[in-house]
Amino acid sequence: MNNMPELKIGVVAVSRDCFPESLSVSRREALMKACADRCKGIDIYECPVCIVESEIHMVQALEDIKKAGCNALVVYLGNFGPEISETLLAKHFDGPKMFIAAAEESGNSLMDGRGDAYCGMLNASYNLKLRGVKAYIPEYPVGDAEDCADMIAEFAPIARAVVAISELKIISFGPRPLNFLACNAPIQQLYNLGVEIEENSELDLFESFNKHEGDERIPAVVAEMEAELGTGNKKPEILAKLAQYEITLKDWVEAHKGYRKYVAIAGKCWPAFQTQFGFVPCYVNSRLTAQGIPVSCEVDIYGCLSEFIGTVVSQDTVTLLDINNSVPKDMYNEDIKGKYDYTLKDTFMGFHCGNTASSKLSFCEMKYQKIMARALPIEVTNGTLEGDIIPGDITFFRLQSTSDNILRAYIAHGEVLPVATKSFGAIGVFAIPEMGRFYRHVLIQGAYPHHGAVAFGHWGKALYEVFKYIGVPVEEIGYNQPAGVRYPTENPFA
Repeated sequence: MNNMPELKIGVVAVSRDCFPESLSVSRREALMKACADRCKGIDIYECPVCIVESEIHMVQALEDIKKAGCNALVVYLGNFGPEISETLLAKHFDGPKMFIAAAEESGNSLMDGRGDAYCGMLNASYNLKLRGVKAYIPEYPVGDAEDCADMIAEFAPIARAVVAISELKIISFGPRPLNFLACNAPIQQLYNLGVEIEENSELDLFESFNKHEGDERIPAVVAEMEAELGTGNKKPEILAKLAQYEITLKDWVEAHKGYRKYVAIAGKCWPAFQTQFGFVPCYVNSRLTAQGIPVSCEVDIYGCLSEFIGTVVSQDTVTLLDINNSVPKDMYNEDIKGKYDYTLKDTFMGFHCGNTASSKLSFCEMKYQKIMARALPIEVTNGTLEGDIIPGDITFFRLQSTSDNILRAYIAHGEVLPVATKSFGAIGVFAIPEMGRFYRHVLIQGAYPHHGAVAFGHWGKALYEVFKYIGVPVEEIGYNQPAGVRYPTENPFA
């Protein structure tokens, strides 16, 4: 997958001068050995210059990990640790950082071999707060070498997302469609997060598209599409135009990303798009998203950012869906009740016209956009990728700015059920525990738009930490409360 950061984590061990430095040395060695076994595929660099005890050591370690190309930092308290030096290291390191601490090894070594890192972590967190330094601290940040290696593995997707956001540009085309206020939100928070935004007219895009007519690369992209669609290639006459559009977007990205390393796109897809371009862009959006360049529908900028975060965290293709329609009672009774442990209110159908990648569909066919074709000639609505979304675990989530410029987010674990949708578009039957209450007291109460990002697998733990790290207040991160735990706005007599 392209458009993703390469993460390199630098591990720096620290020591307080009145504790044996040998503790930090031996414990760092054990940690690195455990990382080799338990952090497969993660590039981890052991800072060999020094065990940080002083501000001078801090500078030496900082220069070393920068020279080594590290873009994430783990500060490892091998003993109590030097609270000033270790937090200065975090302050001056430009990238995501984590603090973890060594547990005591044995009841037989609690005299000269006791490190007190359990205590030192408290002082570290206090000093981080004093300096206004963000750092990820795991739920229980004290452990032996294997425990700490597992913590570093959990830190990796969080760090990758923070790095990616800081180097991201979102390119948008066109204002949102008429009667589509729902996905509109102030862009100030994008700048607060370090994200660049380039807003363009869809007329600029149309001009560029027309300049790509007859591009020599079109036949090769058409061949890729034919291979991907297989027997689902029901609209072969539209593939050349779709290929022309895909090349246009990729060329735009290369020409406009500037100094930014990563790009995502918030695209326009109606109402004038179909009549002017002569197709709908859903299939192309799905292909770019599968290649690591998420493309949101309907100029949904925060949906686009959500998709990008999900892609980086999961290192897998995501999708953006409408939280769309209820599951009919007869369908629930026939296909779900008694077979799966969900009530009718736990279920709903997630849908979009055809922007979900073929790899995330149980089957796929190129078709026309049924809703648009109710008011337009079918031939200008071709270009959707229809099929039922693959069953399995999912995470439904979204990062959003409110109208008064407050960052807010939600996360819910659930699954796509192996139930035929009997409908059109890219669509699935979703089940989320206590969805009915979550729908009312998080989605409606929080004034979220109807678009939600979908990551395949359960990624809530990492996403929650990413949202916290980038500055979403914890009270603004909604999730599906279990039965018996009341939402603040929930009627206690209901």
